[in-house]
Amino acid sequence: MMTTLPDAGLPREDILGALRAMSADDFSWQDGRLSAYAFACGQEAERIARDAFFQHFSVNALGARRAFPGLRRMEAEVVSIGLQLLRAPAGAAGFMTTGGTESILAAVRASRNAARARPGRARHRGNIVAPATAHPAFTKAADLMDLELRRVPVGGDYRSDASAMAAAMDGDTILLVGSAPCFPYGVIDRIDELSELALARDAWLHVDACVGGYIAPFARMLGHPVPDFDLALPGVRSLSADLHKFGYCPKPASTVFYRRAEDARHQAFEYDDWPSGRYVTDTVVGTRPGAAVAAAWAMLHAMGREGYLDSTRRVLDLAARYRQRYAACPGLRIVGQPHLSLMAVAADDVDLHRVGECLKARGWLPGMIREPRGLHHMLSLLHEAAIEPYFRDFDACLRAVRDAGGAADARIEVLY
Repeated sequence: MMTTLPDAGLPREDILGALRAMSADDFSWQDGRLSAYAFACGQEAERIARDAFFQHFSVNALGARRAFPGLRRMEAEVVSIGLQLLRAPAGAAGFMTTGGTESILAAVRASRNAARARPGRARHRGNIVAPATAHPAFTKAADLMDLELRRVPVGGDYRSDASAMAAAMDGDTILLVGSAPCFPYGVIDRIDELSELALARDAWLHVDACVGGYIAPFARMLGHPVPDFDLALPGVRSLSADLHKFGYCPKPASTVFYRRAEDARHQAFEYDDWPSGRYVTDTVVGTRPGAAVAAAWAMLHAMGREGYLDSTRRVLDLAARYRQRYAACPGLRIVGQPHLSLMAVAADDVDLHRVGECLKARGWLPGMIREPRGLHHMLSLLHEAAIEPYFRDFDACLRAVRDAGGAADARIEVLY
């Protein structure tokens, strides 16, 4: 259906009413019925961040250097907070981006540029070695930059296998990848082993902490057993962490960090051969919403250390309750040993994808995983109030599918 521009602007109420009507069939995220996509931390902090967002609604972060020094200061302070949380050494640097994919693209590009800056390597293609569980953004980066991506099977605990990754490396390897945690199973890769491998082979190691970057440090402060994954490990040269996940900042907001300023400089893009003169951006995109920068600064200061510790405690307690409820169901199991609030659930005697379809019919949008066929959760504070109604419907759907035979239905397709 073609939609044409109206001859005259529509009244405000007509526009807002039309938007509400078009969204009428959307899943309700506020009451925890989505497995991912949305996060919340508390009304007051969110109100402050929302006000900051709209206060800077029209500001373009592309012009922060020349036109908006206040915005540039906000971004620098957000980056500084992230560097401290992620235990960066002196001389580290970082940038805000529009999301985890851009953060990963930026780090891959920086590693490629660093490799090609070496003598005799200007035409070097290069390859990336990553666990099979690494985010598809690395595949996207390889596709965009014509790099080879070698995905390596993980170990029996679903975590990275440093020996297998070492075997996949060669003289053209420019980047190793680890996740903290990986999205499919919620486990943090053995970054300490990958750090040693990177140092031994003089390779760049990037840690994708887009999910865990702003919750794992607080989990560690609370005494939870969080494996080392951050810039405290000497082999980690870059790390991505999303502010708009467990940093609870309005979208789009992410960060990418480098242990050395000289590595960070490889992220920049510069072009000087055009009529308007020198053009420089630190990020993949040019125009960026200044509103997201201001809102991130506001959220970090509204929450503070105590706010993040409290939200992390609640999220981890909630994840433990979900695992306990699933463990109480005969035939079900948690895949691996998740470190934070992501988890996958599998079953021996029933196709959980069919259970997921039943849940969808009851107004839930469950995450699903293909290997093994099961359900997936990225639990946040939005799911606190949803736990009882969710398991009431889950139990009913599980019984219904088992009563119907429970066999796998290959027609059900997983789409994240």
